[in-house]
Amino acid sequence: MGFAPSTMQVTSPSFENHGTIPSKFTGEGEDVSPEIRWSGAPEGTKGYAVICHDPDAPLVSANGTYGFVHWVLYNIPGDVSALEEAVQKYTQGSNNFGKHGYGGPMPPNGHGTHLYYFWVLALDSATVLPEGLTMWQLLKEVEPHVLGMSRLIGSYKRD
Repeated sequence: MGFAPSTMQVTSPSFENHGTIPSKFTGEGEDVSPEIRWSGAPEGTKGYAVICHDPDAPLVSANGTYGFVHWVLYNIPGDVSALEEAVQKYTQGSNNFGKHGYGGPMPPNGHGTHLYYFWVLALDSATVLPEGLTMWQLLKEVEPHVLGMSRLIGSYKRD
């Protein structure tokens, strides 16, 4: 699968791009999702999906990919441009913790700093997908509909 990043901008009042994710949003804190905002979506956007992925995690999936999926959120309407902190709206997918919804950063002790990519995908159609899709199942469904995408990157290291 391949997507081209767009001019869309993804930000958060919770942390700066390439900044440290506060512990509140991690498995060591309250483990709630940070507020995420985006602007500059491509013309014709009718829906969104959000994924948080840690490519530094020492996990190899059955399909041979690396990393750990922390969040899969979709069926987000095209008129939405932000997700509030601890969002409970829209449809939650499955993360690699084996749960639905957000699971914050929690790299293995002594594993150093990990990067967390919060991807926002702008879609050319609204989606009505069932709860519990994995990242790969979601990407298979939405790939033909991606108009553009962008990301916010945060980092976290366990003490």
